[in-house]
Amino acid sequence: MKNIKLIPEKLTSKNFADFGEVVSIQSKEPRTINNGFAEKYPDVASLDTKEDQGQASVHIFVAKSRVFPLRISMLEKHPFFSQTFIPRHSSPFIVVVAPPDKMPSIENLKAFITNGEQGVNYSRGVWHFPLISMNDNSQFIVIDRKHNQDLDTIEQCQEISLDDVNVTLELGS
Repeated sequence: MKNIKLIPEKLTSKNFADFGEVVSIQSKEPRTINNGFAEKYPDVASLDTKEDQGQASVHIFVAKSRVFPLRISMLEKHPFFSQTFIPRHSSPFIVVVAPPDKMPSIENLKAFITNGEQGVNYSRGVWHFPLISMNDNSQFIVIDRKHNQDLDTIEQCQEISLDDVNVTLELGS
């Protein structure tokens, strides 16, 4: 069995570009609105939910903290839509991703840690491990394609087990 140890690197727009977008106001230009009482940072993420007349949906996930080292035992992808995770409070989280492909490339598996203010928008088809929260009861706003069981003809989620490889996520010092 092959062993792989992942250490998360700090999330930046540049190092995450192959997997999607960093959702952040860092390096963005605001527009002043509401008679000067607010600044709007438009277009911080491009949602991709229109496949087969899909609609975007907003959810709140309440996550439990993970224990490290963490075995990355599976990956999933949403082949027909993007998926966005935005922390509701300053709460760092970790993302484990592999580039979009028919099967995940374990050699190209990456781990990133957010600064607590950043969110991520996974591009359509990006392989990822489910939400890795650093704290109990962390809340995340999640935006993805609304699932309509009666009308949908597309596959919502594909999962693959990583039985033939031992991938461990460890926190760096």
